[in-house]
Amino acid sequence: MKLAEFNSAEHAAAQATLRPCIDVTRWVEAVAGARPFASRDGLLAFAAEAAKPFTPAEVEAAMVHHPRIGERPTTAGAEASMSRSEQAGVNPADTDAAEALARGNREYEEKFGRVFLIRAAGRTAPEILQALNQRLTNSPEEEDTIVAQQLREIAVLRLEGLISE
Repeated sequence: MKLAEFNSAEHAAAQATLRPCIDVTRWVEAVAGARPFASRDGLLAFAAEAAKPFTPAEVEAAMVHHPRIGERPTTAGAEASMSRSEQAGVNPADTDAAEALARGNREYEEKFGRVFLIRAAGRTAPEILQALNQRLTNSPEEEDTIVAQQLREIAVLRLEGLISE
């Protein structure tokens, strides 16, 4: 979608465009309500700032939509499509990496009670696995901060992919 189209869209349509980036109502409403944006860079900067900070409840709500790393979402829709694209660096045919990620995911979920979340776009399976193993050493408080940051990065990256000049 062109920035001009986003700027002139009905409020509900703008919200619908934003929601697949991250399903956090406060963020969606803030970004949609701040239109019009003079530039794409201005939109992205505002979106990044509007995401600071996500509350624990917002993080929890947003996490519902994220699949495990190494597992492709099977549902239709913009968010599932974005997730499949973001995880393109994780080859499901690489059984060693898939097994290591599955094992790491289980350990992470046992320790933190949620799926492991990382901005996967642009990262290879070994890079993701290295981050997963390192983050398993974090405290819950450290991990809460990292997860919120990863969600912010994912939201802005997705928005960047949706809106062009």
